[in-house]
Parts: sequence; C-alpha cells; structure tokens
Amino acid sequence: MLEGQDAEAKVRIGLLSDTHGFLDDAVFEHFAECDEIWHAGDFGTAELLDRLKAFRPTRGVYGNVDGADLRATLPEDLAWECEGVRVYMTHIGGYPGNYDRRAGKELRRLRPGLFVCGHSHILKVVRDPALGLLHMNPGACGHHGWHLVRTLLRFTVETGRISDAQAIELGPRGRRPSSGAFPTGPPSEPIVL
Repeated sequence: MLEGQDAEAKVRIGLLSDTHGFLDDAVFEHFAECDEIWHAGDFGTAELLDRLKAFRPTRGVYGNVDGADLRATLPEDLAWECEGVRVYMTHIGGYPGNYDRRAGKELRRLRPGLFVCGHSHILKVVRDPALGLLHMNPGACGHHGWHLVRTLLRFTVETGRISDAQAIELGPRGRRPSSGAFPTGPPSEPIVL
C-alpha cells in the first residue's frame, strides 16, 4: 500500500515489465483506472520510470538491462504488503517448479501470497500450490526481445484477495505499424484465478 491510502481500500494494479526503453501510449489508456503501477524490471531508461511516476504511484525493481542510473534508484527486490496480500517482486524469478535459485530462496523465506517477476517476456499467471502463492509475469510490453505480442496485466487487490485479473495485448512486437484490426491490441482477456 502506498502512502496515503486507506488500510482496507480496494487497489487496482497495472503490471508491466520489460519495456526496454519503449512505453506505448496505450499503456496509459489501459491503466487509466489503476491506482498503482508495478514494473517488474528492464525499464531501459530513467525517463520511462519518470513518465510512469508522473502518471500514477509506481513501484519497480531494476532488471538485467538497466544501467547504473536505474540501479541507483530502484532495488533488485521489493517485498511489501498490499491490502492484506504479501507481495515479492524481482526481475529474474523463474516459474513454479523452476525458480531462479536466488528468487526461490527469497520465496521460501518471505512466503508471499503473490510473486511478481519479468525477464522471460512470456505472460503467465499460475498458482504454485507447493509455496501457496500466485505467480504473475506480465510478459514484455516493449519492442526488444523474442516475444511476438506485447502484453500487460491488470488486477485488483482487496482484503487479502487478488481478483479481476486481465491480460492485455498491445499489439505485435517490432516498431512497425499494426497490420490489422487491433491498433492498440485486442480487448483484454479475463484470467480465471
């Protein structure tokens, strides 16, 4: 919970990662009703972080491509409580059953209800019954990388529960005009939690 918010408020989160210096204007449209933005690393530039912070309260961690300026501003790991949900965020985290060694140690130590990471450029929302957590990776919303479609996540945290999760496609990777019916991506898709 960011400073100034009620302890029992409902918080709408916009989650992104792997922007690699590119921030699509559509992000601001999709996150217009969000209370906070969380970025799971690989911002690419400090200016991108500044744009997000000017738009909404923003939390983030640095990623493997982020330079000294971002590493001086952002932590490698963040752990906090949001509306009764313990959250742990790092850039390189892996997935249930195949966590990065460092992240896995932190997950076992911190025991969060929600684990957020980036790095893979693959959108994935999956439960880890072994650790009793929900894993979220928003995929990549920048142009650099091997992903085919740029993606985001949006969800709500309220009284210890995560709900109303939606996967959002921003369109194809690559700095070419969109070729079809979804110039800023198709409608968001609900995720069953």
